[in-house]
Amino acid sequence: MRLVVLGGGESGVGTAILGKEKGCDVFVSDFGKIKESYKEVLIKNGIDWEDEKHTESLILNADVVMKSPGIPEKAPIVKKLVEKGIPVISEIEFAAPFTKAITIGITGSNGKTTTTILTYHLLQSAGLNVGLAGNIGKSFAEQVAEDKYDSYVLELSSFQLDGIINYKPHIAIITNISPDHLDRYDYKYENYIDSKFRITMNQTEEDYLIYDADDEAISEWLQKNKTRAKLIPFSLTKTFEEGAFIKNNTMEAIINQEEFKMETESIALEGKHNLKNAMAATSVAKLMQIRKATIRESLSNFQGVEHRLEKVLKIQNVQYINDSKATNVNATFFALDSMNTPTVWIVGGVDKGNDYNELMALVREKVKAIICLGVDNKKIIDAFGNVVDMMIEVQSMREAVIMAQRLTEKGDTVLLSPACASFDLFENYEDRGRQFKDAVHNL
Repeated sequence: MRLVVLGGGESGVGTAILGKEKGCDVFVSDFGKIKESYKEVLIKNGIDWEDEKHTESLILNADVVMKSPGIPEKAPIVKKLVEKGIPVISEIEFAAPFTKAITIGITGSNGKTTTTILTYHLLQSAGLNVGLAGNIGKSFAEQVAEDKYDSYVLELSSFQLDGIINYKPHIAIITNISPDHLDRYDYKYENYIDSKFRITMNQTEEDYLIYDADDEAISEWLQKNKTRAKLIPFSLTKTFEEGAFIKNNTMEAIINQEEFKMETESIALEGKHNLKNAMAATSVAKLMQIRKATIRESLSNFQGVEHRLEKVLKIQNVQYINDSKATNVNATFFALDSMNTPTVWIVGGVDKGNDYNELMALVREKVKAIICLGVDNKKIIDAFGNVVDMMIEVQSMREAVIMAQRLTEKGDTVLLSPACASFDLFENYEDRGRQFKDAVHNL
């Protein structure tokens, strides 16, 4: 079988390694430059590759193509493959048939990284032989090639789910859905919602779908569409006979007739959105039959995720918070909602069709100044120009942090929560977050 891999990053190289191990004729093609470290791996494994071009004669003869999530369906080479009827799939779809491990698939517009890492933390603390992959860490395909784990916790983006045909997780989680990446879905929100729900399309009566019952888009989809999976809801406001909920400052999870309770104040993660993440992860732990004492301990000692509401430093009684992972409006909504002090907000980047109106009430209530950090800030300035006393445009993270320090008084917070993608000034959100932390440490 000829396997062509488009994209020579983490998922691409991992897929190439697994394909080679399974006896495929493998070719990797990247329209950009492949990093030296990945080239070395390809060479070491004797895998053919090219970069800075797509040679059609070497691609259009594929039996199957694994497309990296970053490459849009609209890319000319992808269109040609589809026209020829060659299957274009994601890494998850390619790798899943080669493992007998149970997979727990987690998707959502926000909270999926925290929920994924928290779920992994719960299962690992219980002594399960579990891997972590998907949008995070080492490639799923490469881990399948090494065949070490009995189960995997996978963070799945809508782009990865677009490329599945038969894959199904035994346990699926949809943390929430809000408009994001609409540029990749013809600016149609319903297309993006359908994309997220592909996570459950192949599930059977033996499988589970854990979901946020407070989320409008999720509830509407479930009313109109069917899944065969057993439904396990979680909510901050409703209670269930089966599911997870908050009652009298206690988190309760009732699953398979077994009840688990824990005081919310004992949960290490702060904020309402994190209670939801904790309920989702606890539901998985209960389904995987992890002891109550282990769940309690893990929820009380979890450290959180880098670049997601990460407290960096307090300088002259001003708290600096790195929320670079907030690449859409909904994530920034949670961040602003959790601020309890006057806030200088650093925002901006590549706009993905954002509607800033959702943030208006929070900005009026909590934000004293806005620092726009992006190449094109017009939409942000139009939205909030008349709402805050002070609005400044900057071109670098260092400048943003220095300006923020000038605008703060004792007791304030400086919040980097961009609500946008990072590709105009940074490599990715991690690079943006690290530059923020470096600039804060240099004040």
